[in-house]
Amino acid sequence: MTFSLSLLAAAAFLSAAPVQDAPAAANGVLVRQDVSLDLANRLLDGVLTTCHAQGRSAVAAVVDRSGNLVALQRDDVVGPHNTLAAQRKAYTALSTKTATSVMAERARNDPTSQNLNTLDELLLLGGGVPLIVDGQVIGALGVAGAGGAAGDEGCAMAAIRQHLPAN
Repeated sequence: MTFSLSLLAAAAFLSAAPVQDAPAAANGVLVRQDVSLDLANRLLDGVLTTCHAQGRSAVAAVVDRSGNLVALQRDDVVGPHNTLAAQRKAYTALSTKTATSVMAERARNDPTSQNLNTLDELLLLGGGVPLIVDGQVIGALGVAGAGGAAGDEGCAMAAIRQHLPAN
């Protein structure tokens, strides 16, 4: 239970972090950071390493700041529905700039947020976390199939702590 509470606290911290708009160059062209394939693969390796150390299997996906899939890794024994779930969790975290566990909690407890469950593109289950660098969301990581939302998010957070530059 303590582990779950610390995950929720970390997710709440991430969702509360100020997110800045991309700065515009003098010519009006936006300058934006984005997740690279190299970083995506390091994050995915970190997710699976963490899950395997806990005796879990998983699938993990990274999307860039535009919501496009950058990379995906899936353990052999993970159910096929989890592949789509991981990608949708990443997309949801990117789109909302908030951890999906926080969004799920809001949809359950805030009447003004309950309709978020009706948007087909969003998946309000823990395991999706935005990737924030220098106050900008550069992409997101989604994990599924690790035995529940807390396990999914735990593997994601461990990979982020290990491989994402500290803000």
